[in-house]
This record gives sequence, C-alpha cells and structure tokens, in this order.
Amino acid sequence: MHYRLELSYESMAVGDLSPEERDLLKKAQEAAEYAYAPYSGFSVGAAARLSDGRLLSGNNQENSAYPSGLCAERTLLFYLGSQRLIPLVQMIAVYAPLSEDPVMPCGACRQVMYEYERLGSIRWTLIFAGASGRVYRFMGMETLLPFAFVWRR
Repeated sequence: MHYRLELSYESMAVGDLSPEERDLLKKAQEAAEYAYAPYSGFSVGAAARLSDGRLLSGNNQENSAYPSGLCAERTLLFYLGSQRLIPLVQMIAVYAPLSEDPVMPCGACRQVMYEYERLGSIRWTLIFAGASGRVYRFMGMETLLPFAFVWRR
C-alpha cells in the first residue's frame, strides 16, 4: 500500500494576521523577553488566546541540571492545565527573536499540544514566528503531529 500525507499551512507576513492574532503574537514576543535562557541564549515566548478574550503567556525556562528546563509551549500549557483553562484555548502563538524563520515546536511540545487541544471543543489556530516577520499559520495540531501517540485504557 502507498499512502500520501499532505501538510497544509499558510506562510504570510505579520501584517497579514488578524488584529487578534497580531495581539497574541505581540504577547508571545513580550514573553520571550523574560525567558530564562542563560545556557542556550535562545529565548522563546508562547501565548494563548482564551475564548473569554484573555491572553496568557509563558517562556522557556532553562536549568544547569540539563534537561530539567522546559520549552515555552509546555510552560504555558502546563500552567493553563493547572488552572483548568485548556478547554478555553482558541489560539497559540510562539515567537523566537533569535530565529529568522518561524520557530517550530519540538516533538515533546507537539505531543502535549495535541493532547491538550483534544480536551477542548475546537481546533486551535497555531501561529509561529521569528525575527524576519514571516509567520506560519496552522489550523489544528493534527497538521503538526499527524501520527500522534494516543493511549487509551
């Protein structure tokens, strides 16, 4: 058997985003400024737009006891999970100021994002950006992780 997998996303300039998406990306940019990245020097910010209009953010947190640090996406999502806010998430934006190209989440972050998206009732809008002003926009985590690990009891 032969199968074909296609990836669908949009590549655009920041100015082509909706006002709500631009505000969310700005929140991710601000979060990147406060990342704790003394070892890699690679700061990343992530932000979520909730259905009630709130914008919440997180950033990467490194530690000298590698690999006990955490990516920006999981820092944000684990906070949202601890506050029972995951079902309210509508959009996620991720920004890395030292990357010209849009920065993409690691595999661990993709898995967490996939599972948490399934706890809500909508597919998330996902926005990834770097310093160049180029943005990638995806609809739903299954696009970024088509063969996600799913465990059922």
